[in-house]
Amino acid sequence: MTIARPIDVFEAFNRFNAGKKVREDTWDYVTVPTNAMIMKEKYNIKFGSGIIPDDEGMIDRLFMAGVDMLVTSGYYNTNLGKVLNVTEDEVFDGLKTAPTKLKLGKGKDKVSCKSRHRDSKKRPIVQGGPTGAPVSEEIFPYMMQSYAQERGVDTLVSGVLNTVNGNPATTNTPWEIRATLAEIRHVREACSIVGRPGMCI
Repeated sequence: MTIARPIDVFEAFNRFNAGKKVREDTWDYVTVPTNAMIMKEKYNIKFGSGIIPDDEGMIDRLFMAGVDMLVTSGYYNTNLGKVLNVTEDEVFDGLKTAPTKLKLGKGKDKVSCKSRHRDSKKRPIVQGGPTGAPVSEEIFPYMMQSYAQERGVDTLVSGVLNTVNGNPATTNTPWEIRATLAEIRHVREACSIVGRPGMCI
């Protein structure tokens, strides 16, 4: 059965508000790991030495375990401390309407990110960077430049400055804002220095 309409931002907002109140630590340390163990057993998920499974049956089971995990656990909203639950039909309808390609970056640095399937001959988009890891402000600009200058890297993902002007970039303080602005500036400068100013971040 197909749902009557997609879940837009207004529907999501209403559902979150009507959702079950859950503590964040309970969600992180009880709900998610408990449901993950249930899915592991339910779908007979076992990994060998390979990082990426190549067994068709395992691939299908992993996908269905992921869908089941989402339906069972829902989405957690840290601001509201509530959970939005979705049905399996809503998950599959969302997948049907999801875009199959995306343009990232601009100018000569623009790349096209398209859906790929197993054994695809298409080269994947490579994203380089410290991916949200804390980085000292002394090496941050040089680290981002080292990723941007690699021609095999198509897009960048930034790290997080742990200090700015020697001050801790503590959450919910003015220093967090200053650090975020500094991160953006450093990454954009790194792209320009290596001749890739339109690179997607």
